[in-house]
Amino acid sequence: MSAVATPTETALWRELGLRALDVAQRGGADWADVRLGRVEVEEIAIRNGRVARLEQSEQAGFGVRVLVDGAHGFASGFDVTPDEVERVANLAVRIAKAGRRAGPGRLQWAGEPAHRDVWTSTYLVDPFAVSLEKKLDLLMRADKVLRTKPEITATSCSMSFRRESQLFLSSEGADIEQRVVRSGAGISCVAHTDGETQVRSYPAAFGGNFMSVGYELVGSLDLVGNAERCRDEAIELLSADPCPVGETDIILSGDQLALQIHESVGHATELDRVQGWEANFAGTSFMDTGKLDGFRYGSDIVNLVADATVPGGLATVGYDDDGVRSQRWHIVQDGKFAAYQTSRDVAHFENNERSRGCSRAEGMWNVPIVRISNLSLMPGSWTFDDLVADTEDGIYMAGVKCWSIDQQRLNFQFTCEYGREIKNGQFGRLLKNPTYQGLTPQFWSACDAICAPEEWRLWGVPNCGKGQPMQTAEMSHGAAPTRFRKQAVGVRA
Repeated sequence: MSAVATPTETALWRELGLRALDVAQRGGADWADVRLGRVEVEEIAIRNGRVARLEQSEQAGFGVRVLVDGAHGFASGFDVTPDEVERVANLAVRIAKAGRRAGPGRLQWAGEPAHRDVWTSTYLVDPFAVSLEKKLDLLMRADKVLRTKPEITATSCSMSFRRESQLFLSSEGADIEQRVVRSGAGISCVAHTDGETQVRSYPAAFGGNFMSVGYELVGSLDLVGNAERCRDEAIELLSADPCPVGETDIILSGDQLALQIHESVGHATELDRVQGWEANFAGTSFMDTGKLDGFRYGSDIVNLVADATVPGGLATVGYDDDGVRSQRWHIVQDGKFAAYQTSRDVAHFENNERSRGCSRAEGMWNVPIVRISNLSLMPGSWTFDDLVADTEDGIYMAGVKCWSIDQQRLNFQFTCEYGREIKNGQFGRLLKNPTYQGLTPQFWSACDAICAPEEWRLWGVPNCGKGQPMQTAEMSHGAAPTRFRKQAVGVRA
């Protein structure tokens, strides 16, 4: 893998980007931006003691976006040369003009200062500088521990690293260089006996945990040291009792709650989805703009904060792909809905003169769309032990297994990997396939206790899909174990 973009390469990108802006404006664009850069990826996976994936890829490219009389045009290319840049810039203008002929342009563009900056994510150890042999050795050792008992029939151990270097230029005068490094790793195993199959993962069921840091994340996870517990819990689940059917209090682990936040709050508050611009792939949202007037999203202790500046967050950047500086804001404050996630072209639907900086694309060659920011449930004051002791009748659920949510982000069902019955403030039976069901506002309104900052951590989602053609984006959700009163649990036959 090559090193991060050099000053010479960035200077070339700047020269070509300015040429693209000039071509677009001479062609009739009222406004234009261009993103040029490179994405490097390394994916390593061990399955059942063998190397299953070893991918090292690098892709350079660019995208030009223009606005002509309220109509957008976007075009991209991978041949970063003067002739191709000019061709693509002209194509973007022609696309915008073709859209304009279909009717009056619908797009409005929120204002933003023309930032000129260089921003780099922070890390201690460059993951691309760590030898492949060292990475494979660690994964093989973790996999070996997972496979030391006959009940384990399948194992998976993986690492993932991504480095993005990008230059953003706009006709307004913005000039933003950004470099982001992201790392992730995790393990999982499948236990099987007598027709029963169970899965256990560490540290989360998103393929591991992921953060915008370096290789130091891998060391902090201690995959080898946690492999034995992961293996034994999978085996124990084979003989566990099924989750009972009924209504009870539930305590969700941080990783499961991260998925709950993602599906029932994150996607529900993307303003392009609310407006119906995103519908076919994963539905729209029940959170129409009429709910801006203090809609009750949850209980008084529920504070859900979007933050594209939080250290280590997968969506932490200096600026989004509209050139908007990253921000922190409440989506839900003291239980009441407060604000959407927006880009410059949808901010006006909220009567807001400025975007909140949620516009991101998968690589420079895709058009930016509204993406979930780092979105977290703010911690409370409980210790985990005190929370369990305060629960008379309930179930602790951990580990993402499977889930579904309707086309309005309203009616959901989640099944976790691991459950523990709670009786009279103490843990009891191990439960397999713990499942809970609910409706988004009622569920969050049942939240009555959240663990303290000592239990809070960021959980990275590396593969959120949205759009047609689909784009993948990354974001993090901070959460601590949290209790929800009187929830429907179990699967009815």
